[in-house]
Amino acid sequence: METQQATARRWSISSNELQLQQQKDCLHQFLPENLGLGHSAIFQLDQDLSYIETRYTPSKDLAVLSRIDYQEPRLVVTLSLKGQSRFSGNNGDELIFREGYTSITTLQSSRGERQYQAHKSTMQLRFGLNKNWLDRYFGEHKAAQLFSKNGTQLLNYQPISPQAMCAAHQLLNGKVSAETSRIFMHGQAMSLLASELSPLSEGKRRNLTRLNQKDGAVAKSARDILLREFRNPPSVEDLSKRVGTNQFKLKQLFHHFFNNTSYGLLLEIRMNNAYQLLENTQCQVSVAADLVGYSHASNFSTAFIKYFGTSPKTVSKKPG
Repeated sequence: METQQATARRWSISSNELQLQQQKDCLHQFLPENLGLGHSAIFQLDQDLSYIETRYTPSKDLAVLSRIDYQEPRLVVTLSLKGQSRFSGNNGDELIFREGYTSITTLQSSRGERQYQAHKSTMQLRFGLNKNWLDRYFGEHKAAQLFSKNGTQLLNYQPISPQAMCAAHQLLNGKVSAETSRIFMHGQAMSLLASELSPLSEGKRRNLTRLNQKDGAVAKSARDILLREFRNPPSVEDLSKRVGTNQFKLKQLFHHFFNNTSYGLLLEIRMNNAYQLLENTQCQVSVAADLVGYSHASNFSTAFIKYFGTSPKTVSKKPG
């Protein structure tokens, strides 16, 4: 019986109506052609760890209805690489998956719908970890703490780390032989999870009652300003005002979401840009210093050596 239905709000389809195609190493799910482009590839990397790549570009505002029941609680790590989607649970739970952010949730059962906007492309990577996996790497006591509440629980929400972004890129684009593909995927997945789960192991959950998705958006806005204006950056006071918060709160947000200070993040941006300039263009050290916001080349060289452990002249002499 067909359960697709058009509503004034969006087009709904049951997850059971997704078209399935089994291949050797994964299961593929496709949206019906009349709803646009939509595809998920599901990999079981080991008995305790699953990995899903999802790409959706629906032709209509879409809701995929789902009902999930696991034998034991699961922790889900979702990296939103492109676009935005929303989960709306039947019991009132709501999660928004925004581009550039990692969401970590726990659940044992879930009933609701995943919502996608018409003609908007979405790409997400999702990792499902069962309690055995968490017991093995975090210990039984810590795993029990993570599953202390029933229902869907948001444990952490933060911008995707550079390390995780690199591992995600390798997962999507790495070129390896068919014989070693599963080993490669498992290795990249573990590298990514080590980065994104570190806030849980370090006890940073204490701030979750006060820091939410809106706070994450404020932190990302502040970081984006520094990324654009690192040559002539605003003061911390001006940066706080521009993103609609105060200096104390901004410091808290930078510590929570980036494990850094605003100055530390600015230094990281400047140094990485300088390294790329020197390595790729072999420009003079004084030119690189000016381009990343240093008035004096000597101060730049001192900071560069302290940050990378090598001189900028050494990097500029590398063959292009």
